[in-house]
Amino acid sequence: MNSLSKANTILLLDDEFDITTVLKQGLQRRGFEVFGFTDSLLALEHFQINSKRYGLVISDLRMPGMNGYEFVKKVKEIKPEVKVFLMTAFEIDDVELQRHLQSVKIDEFIQKPVSFKDFARMARKQVNIQIKADAFHRIDI
Repeated sequence: MNSLSKANTILLLDDEFDITTVLKQGLQRRGFEVFGFTDSLLALEHFQINSKRYGLVISDLRMPGMNGYEFVKKVKEIKPEVKVFLMTAFEIDDVELQRHLQSVKIDEFIQKPVSFKDFARMARKQVNIQIKADAFHRIDI
């Protein structure tokens, strides 16, 4: 798998099936390979096995079982360089956000509702950053 396809592959997690489906289909129409999940434990198990595939992980914040902060922290333990987005429809307490941001790097924080155009633009931006970083690491000096 070349670096373009790795950077272009997204793991998407939201406990609401309809949101997962709409976002997955929209990203796929824009050229991304997307694996969508509604269960955080299943998504984490899949990521553990397939982490090399992913350049971007997008997770909802508030979910039953493992919340988005916990999920992203575990993902970063497996693959520290993966880019991560957290998204939520709820108000976030700044103190809560700052506490979690100190424990894990979040590349984008998305407040729902968000236009799909903006959502896709944010994903493309992170993919392009990842592709440039991969190209830089391959340069022979």
